[in-house]
Amino acid sequence: MTKTFLFLSVLLSGLAYSQEDLLKDIDTLKTTENSQPAFKALQVVTGQSTKLSAKNEWYIVVAHRFGDISDGFKTFFGLDDASTKLGVIYGATDGISLSLSRETNMKTFEGAAKYRLVKQGDNFPLDIVGYNVIAVNTDLDKDNYPHLKFGDRLSYLTQALISRRFNDKLSLQLTPSYVHKNLYDPNIEDKDQFLAGLGGRYKISKRVSVNAEYFVNFDNHSFYKNPLSLGVDIETGGHVFQLLFTNSQLNSDIGYLTNVTGDWGKGNIFFGFNLYRVF
Repeated sequence: MTKTFLFLSVLLSGLAYSQEDLLKDIDTLKTTENSQPAFKALQVVTGQSTKLSAKNEWYIVVAHRFGDISDGFKTFFGLDDASTKLGVIYGATDGISLSLSRETNMKTFEGAAKYRLVKQGDNFPLDIVGYNVIAVNTDLDKDNYPHLKFGDRLSYLTQALISRRFNDKLSLQLTPSYVHKNLYDPNIEDKDQFLAGLGGRYKISKRVSVNAEYFVNFDNHSFYKNPLSLGVDIETGGHVFQLLFTNSQLNSDIGYLTNVTGDWGKGNIFFGFNLYRVF
């Protein structure tokens, strides 16, 4: 844990220092109401937002989820148990982003494409962005699955991200989603799963907003819970640092949506953060 906090402190310090001049420039920019994005971060909380990286822009992503805070001092409120996702995002164009990430929990690799279909403006009231993911679960073991094939490790996600920026403070997003898993347990989940998500952002000060998102999984089984997450966005020189509480420890897009084990009603909540560094 000491190494984790040291890494975070150094990275945040460097980020604040390197962005000081950029922050001053941003404050002087003049933008119209419709030219500003609905969300300042690439994620609403854990789910994706309609924001994309700019052309030729690289992001390094560090997403961290600590353990269940309901364990109390036994795990120091979850600080002893953590799951981390490391990833990179590249803006191929202003309207297309490509990403690759790897999460420690379930050792899952995800490759994704995010692309703008429609932009909110004077002639259209919404941002519409497509998002597609292919995931590879490398944690599956042939000792447990003797007939395991590479294709069994794969799962897929398709989302339509539909947002509207109502004013300088409020933005909302609707996220219909479809997940397909090649390997699944029919006793606890379906092979094909449909979800609907609702998320939003409300700005409470010049550089701070509160965010929330909730997904309903229409899977007939009830073993896993619906993901519910609350967060705070802190803008630092055009970049956003996100602090959050969620009932899912998983950072991967598909894992977050379909393998939620925490229960807000029982206090099974995970604290975490999302940190982006742009180059």
